[in-house]
Amino acid sequence: MSANSRLTIAAHALTWIGLYRRRGHEVATSEQIATSVNTNPVVIRRLLAELRKAGLADSRRGAGAGWMLTRDLAAITLLDVYRAIEPGPLFALHPATPDPECVVGHGIGPVMAAVYDEVEAALRGELAKTTLEDVLRDVLKAA
Repeated sequence: MSANSRLTIAAHALTWIGLYRRRGHEVATSEQIATSVNTNPVVIRRLLAELRKAGLADSRRGAGAGWMLTRDLAAITLLDVYRAIEPGPLFALHPATPDPECVVGHGIGPVMAAVYDEVEAALRGELAKTTLEDVLRDVLKAA
């Protein structure tokens, strides 16, 4: 099982757009963003479409087409980005009901659900502490 990189790519794309805007550009193309991320522009467009639905990005068509932020980087947290692209739970229980006659099969669901609820609450709490402005600041420090 591989790790999910959607949050990282979404944060990268939005942070890149924010920096690009600060450098005097009104909109960024998916091709430009994809070059920074090192992926296909279609991947970026699909992800930005989800971010647009969540109100974090917007697009312009026609002459001067491209993507822009709807809020400043300081007003977008990693939790906002996470909620936009990962609306479901982080962990899931069994796809099929375990054997209710088995002591483990009977009790595993509620126990794991409680653990998962705590883990997800901690994750959301940590993501809420970091804005994309923080991300950009730290990226620029490391450059």
